[in-house]
Amino acid sequence: MAGAEEAAGRQSELEPVVSLVDVLEEDEELENEACAVLGGSDSEKCSYSQGSVKRQALYACSTCTPEGEEPAGICLACSYECHGSHKLFELYTKRNFRCDCGNSKFKNLECKLFPDKAKINSGNKYNDNFFGLYCVCKRPYPDPEDEIPDEMIQCVVCEDWFHGRHLGAIPPESGDFQEMVCQACMKRCSFLWAYAAQLAVTRVTAEDGGLVLNTDGAGDQEVLKTENGAHHDNALQEDVPEHGKAIVKEVKAEQTNEPCTSSSSESDLQKAFQNQHLNTESHSDCKLQELKAKQFIKKDTATYWPLNWRSKLCTCEDCMKMYGDLDVLFLTDEYDTVLAYENKGKVDQATDRRDPLMDTLNSMNRVQQVELICEYNDLKTELKDYLKRFADEGTVVKREDIQQFFEEFQSKKRRRVDGMQYYCS
Repeated sequence: MAGAEEAAGRQSELEPVVSLVDVLEEDEELENEACAVLGGSDSEKCSYSQGSVKRQALYACSTCTPEGEEPAGICLACSYECHGSHKLFELYTKRNFRCDCGNSKFKNLECKLFPDKAKINSGNKYNDNFFGLYCVCKRPYPDPEDEIPDEMIQCVVCEDWFHGRHLGAIPPESGDFQEMVCQACMKRCSFLWAYAAQLAVTRVTAEDGGLVLNTDGAGDQEVLKTENGAHHDNALQEDVPEHGKAIVKEVKAEQTNEPCTSSSSESDLQKAFQNQHLNTESHSDCKLQELKAKQFIKKDTATYWPLNWRSKLCTCEDCMKMYGDLDVLFLTDEYDTVLAYENKGKVDQATDRRDPLMDTLNSMNRVQQVELICEYNDLKTELKDYLKRFADEGTVVKREDIQQFFEEFQSKKRRRVDGMQYYCS
C-alpha cells in the first residue's frame, strides 16, 4: 500500500502543473484567435450574396469534392449548416472569393442557406490547399510523416502555405515580420526586389551573393556575379514600367559603336536624348525608378516584410498598370491584409459579445438584481479565499477540491435560506 502511494506521489511530481490562471489565459488566447480568424465572417448567412468577398474564412469539403474532383471553397456559415458532419480542410482566409457551396461542383448537395447559385464562380482562384496539400512539398498539415517541428507561413501574394525550411531563407528568429512573399511570387513579381533592399525585415546585401542589380548611369542593368568575381551585364526588361523600358532603349542607342549611315542620325540621337530627359523628368515621382537606380540583390528566396510595408509601394500610373498586369493590385489596398481582417473581426466580436450576467440582470426586477449581485459577490469572495489557501501552501488544485468548494458553498446557502424569518402582515 505504501509503495503504491509512493508511486502515485512520484507520478504526480512528473505530471505538469497547470494553474487556474493558466487555463483562463489559454482559453482567452484561443478565443481571441478564433475571433481574429472567424470574427470577420458571418457564421449564419452564406456569403454568396456579397459577391467576391474581399477576405473571408474559407473551407474545402473533402467529403463533397475529394481529390480528383474540381476544387471548391465554402464560406463559414455553409461549413456549419451544410457540411457540419463532413471532413473539412480549414483554409484560414483567402481574398476575392465567392462561396461555391451547392453549385455544379457539388454533385449531391444543395446549399441550405443560398441554393440559387450560378453553376461556377469564374472569378475564384484555387490551388492545392483546397485538397489539403500545402507548400512546395505538397504535403498535408499537420503531416503525420513529418517529424521535424516547423511553422507554416502564408504567402501574401499566392496565399499558399509554406514550411519555414522550404522558403530558401530562414524566417527571422524573432518572428518580427508581418507578411511573407514566397520564392515563386518574388520571381514573378521581381520588382519587389528593389523594395526588399530597403524595406524587407532581413535585408539582402551584395555580400550574400546572388543577382546584383544596378542602374546608376546606364539604365536598368543586370549584373551577375560569377565565382571568380567577373560580371556579366544584360539589359533588365522584366517587370519594369513602360517608361523604364524606354530609357533603357534610348541609353543603349547612346552606347552603340556603329557608324552613322545618315546625315540625320546626329539630330535623331539628340532628339532621343531630349525625349529621354523629358521622360525621366515626367516620371521623377516614381518610387520604383528611384529604388532601381540603387544597387540591390535578386535571389531565389522568399522575403519577409514589416508592418505597413505596402504603403511604401509606388502608386504612379505606370506602376499601377504593372500591378494590374501582374494581378497584384491588392498590394496597394491597406484593407487587403490579414491583419486588417483580424482587427475588424476583433472589433466586431467585441461589439457583439454580450455579458451573460448583464443579460440576466436586465431581465430581473430591482430586488432580484440586488440579491443576484450579493450572491455573486459572496461566491467570488469565498472562491478567492478558498484558492488562496492552495496558493499559500503551494499545492495543486484538483477537480475534487473544486467540487468540494461548491458543495460547501451550496450547503451554506441552504442554511442561510432556512434560517430566514418571514413575517406576514
